[in-house]
Amino acid sequence: MIQKKICLIGAFSVGKTSLIRQFVESIFTEKYLTTVGVKIDKKVLELEEGPIKLMIWDLAGEDDYTEIRLPYLRGASGFIYVADGTRAETLTKIVDIQEHIDADFGRLPFVLAINKHDLIGEWEVKQSHIDHLHCKSWSIHKTSALTGESVDQLFTDLAQQMVKP
Repeated sequence: MIQKKICLIGAFSVGKTSLIRQFVESIFTEKYLTTVGVKIDKKVLELEEGPIKLMIWDLAGEDDYTEIRLPYLRGASGFIYVADGTRAETLTKIVDIQEHIDADFGRLPFVLAINKHDLIGEWEVKQSHIDHLHCKSWSIHKTSALTGESVDQLFTDLAQQMVKP
């Protein structure tokens, strides 16, 4: 069985831990738990190419690349960048972080989750910004950890990118 390490990266309170819990356990809780350091979960996905075991690293939220503990990123096969649709600055910062990671680790597969789609009426992220990233070939998912919207697709999309020859 293929095993791949993926890292979820984003600012504090964008929903990284909630996305992982929804994906791994199919649950959501309103209780906010701050991730300290890193938490690792596992899940096996069945792809057309065969099963893949995801080692999912939930990194503590950081707003700036210089604050991310780079040793946690070593050995990653892909990244899920998470922004909060109700806080536009989280998307701006994640774009900057992605560029730094590319520079330091080379171009690895990644997807972007713009989370909290269940709060679409409160979104600050503009469609024009999303369209701009689509033009740069970003794979973007509007997710909701609360409802589970696009959560499985998010992880499956990244897994499929990682197993492509």
